[in-house]
Amino acid sequence: MAEEIIEVIERYGLSKRNRKRTLFSRIGVVGCGKEGSVIATTAALNGMEVVFLEPNEESIVNAYSRIEEKLDKKISNWGLTENEKKAIISRITGTSSYADFSGCDFVIEAIRYHDQTGERRIAQRKEVFKELERVLSTNAIIASNVTTVIVTDLASELEHTERCIGLHFLSNVPDSQIIEIVPGLNTSTETYDKVCQFARLINHQYIPVLESSGLVSIRLFLIQLNEACGILLEGISSVEDIDLVLTVGFGHRQGVFRTADQMGIEKIVRLLENLWDEYGSLKYKPSPILLRLFRAKHFGVSTNKGFYTYDDLGNIIK
Repeated sequence: MAEEIIEVIERYGLSKRNRKRTLFSRIGVVGCGKEGSVIATTAALNGMEVVFLEPNEESIVNAYSRIEEKLDKKISNWGLTENEKKAIISRITGTSSYADFSGCDFVIEAIRYHDQTGERRIAQRKEVFKELERVLSTNAIIASNVTTVIVTDLASELEHTERCIGLHFLSNVPDSQIIEIVPGLNTSTETYDKVCQFARLINHQYIPVLESSGLVSIRLFLIQLNEACGILLEGISSVEDIDLVLTVGFGHRQGVFRTADQMGIEKIVRLLENLWDEYGSLKYKPSPILLRLFRAKHFGVSTNKGFYTYDDLGNIIK
């Protein structure tokens, strides 16, 4: 009688024994506000496990609400089902401990701007980088969602500066699928190439940008906004009609004033002041209209009043 052949079933099953972990299977986001929740949702939508950090339980609950709101909009537009939403949410974990980032391939700092001044404090962000370096492996990437801040400065006090990089999601433009990738002075080619791969994995196009205040998107947008404010000041046209020219005439998804309200007037004023300090050009000096809205605390969607007036759901009140 022939000898019975016994083979280990794990060779044919979905055993974890020899399964190789893929790059970007687990990423982290520090700060899950308006920008961070866009990053977390986008990554989870594309099959990645996401860990986001907020300082307390209330903030974690609010972050989940922002993420669910984004997914619900996709459901209402027939882009997602309820079961898919549940699967996506199951891939997202909120925490208040940096230790939970252990095992992440890639962590993106996206802490909020100051509610009243629109300022994003450099010292606080540097501390975030230090905390991440304490818990992440040496080959994990540390990134910041930058606009006017220089990532080389943020990484200057770290031991492994070659794995630090900047990137910018255009989170205030719905369904925008492009990322500006900003290598620092010491960023390695390997780190840059991996972040380009991350962009492709989440179905985004990307462009390389040299370290500079404002990058490409912010500089173009803020100059356009200042010019639109100048047209408004001269009484040549109205808020609604200027936005109509951009949407219907130029094919923009939404007008410059609508985008400004979503971004937050307090943030825009701070960005313009940073560019004004950096370049000294009058084109970056905040328009009197922006300063007037800022002083009145009419920050846009967040306060229900900016260039437009909004209801509690963020819809324009006609």
